[in-house]
Amino acid sequence: MKIAVTGALGLLGFQLHRQLSSRPETEVISTARPRSAMPSGILDLDITDRDAIHRFIDKHQPQVIISSAAMTQVDQCETERDVCWLNNVTSVGYLAEACEKRNVHLIHLSTDFIFDGTHGPLDETAVPNPVNFYGESKWASEKIVMQSSCPWTIIRTVLVYGKPAFPGRSNIVMWVKESLENKKPIKVVHDQWRTPTFVNDLATGCILAAEKKATGLYHISGEEMMTPYELAVRVAAHFRLDASLITPTDIHGFQQPAKRPPRTGFNITKAKKELGYKPHSFSEGLSLLG
Repeated sequence: MKIAVTGALGLLGFQLHRQLSSRPETEVISTARPRSAMPSGILDLDITDRDAIHRFIDKHQPQVIISSAAMTQVDQCETERDVCWLNNVTSVGYLAEACEKRNVHLIHLSTDFIFDGTHGPLDETAVPNPVNFYGESKWASEKIVMQSSCPWTIIRTVLVYGKPAFPGRSNIVMWVKESLENKKPIKVVHDQWRTPTFVNDLATGCILAAEKKATGLYHISGEEMMTPYELAVRVAAHFRLDASLITPTDIHGFQQPAKRPPRTGFNITKAKKELGYKPHSFSEGLSLLG
């Protein structure tokens, strides 16, 4: 099977690149937005360039495209809406169009932030109602994919964590760990609830969907519901760091342009049953970070 990956310099994209590259039965073509020094094995592809996408697919002829490239900084999306829409919506339209033309299976990554956070955990029947522009952009991209005539899969996920492959890219677990290692006090919210997702598990879920030619919606995350504050305390305990540096606060303790959904988290029964998805526990995920 030949699988193309977009966003291969991101947390998920690079994990997909690593896992797929280790599988002899799979040919992976990993891509990222052009930069001055691209890592070996990753090709240039600007997903906002419609013609470049068509040329790429014509040249490499993948059977599956896993679309992990996106603008995911929630507050930046709120303040830079045109850039957000170009990267999260317009580009997905270009991908869907190209996949339709060649009958390529499009696997699109989405987020719990398409929901309003009034309740959780949520299954695939939950009705989207985003509360910020990032969520609006991802919901708009989902609708483009759903309306396309190519085989499609949408994988939604929650609060992804793992070890970044490149400097300057972080996530909540690594931020907590590095802050505490540097004896830096941090404030973490205790009034939001999520089911944190280990990036290795998310990549495996995407690959399972590709292998099984599974189409439709899938919620893929961890199984344990917790607040970011609870997560931070568990990170401190696991790595034997000073939890007294962590101060719980509510959402009003932060000045953020974008509103956050209070409670999301996912019910992953469908992914477990249909894909054979088996996530690590949060403790296991931390152990695998090293």
